[in-house]
Amino acid sequence: MTRTVPPISGPGLKKQGVVVLQIFFISLFTFAELTLRSGTGILTGLVIVVTTFGGIRFGRPGTRYVSVVTPPLVLGAVISIYFLATDGLSISRLGIDILASLASVGPWLLAAAVYGWFMFLNEKAKARKPKPRS
Repeated sequence: MTRTVPPISGPGLKKQGVVVLQIFFISLFTFAELTLRSGTGILTGLVIVVTTFGGIRFGRPGTRYVSVVTPPLVLGAVISIYFLATDGLSISRLGIDILASLASVGPWLLAAAVYGWFMFLNEKAKARKPKPRS
């Protein structure tokens, strides 16, 4: 006996739903990795790629921009808040820690951004009406 899972009904997540899910997953895994390893790495990078792909895949039409823009902003905010709480207002130490954390997930952020912007621009190009030939 095989059970098939019915497809998700409805048009998909709204912009707010995409943002909330991305904030939740990126914050959860980044805080966990920062706590366990005291730095970001492959786990945070994979979560960024998965949440970007998930936002594009499960979002309604028109939510791709939000799906692409949110992960870097959330990651920057989470890292800044974490190191501000642990390092205090020591500007030099804070700057080094934030840059090191962002650099360690840089390739993942770049891959997610390239894919996301490609999908966004592709959707925008398909929505544009073709110009009539003269």
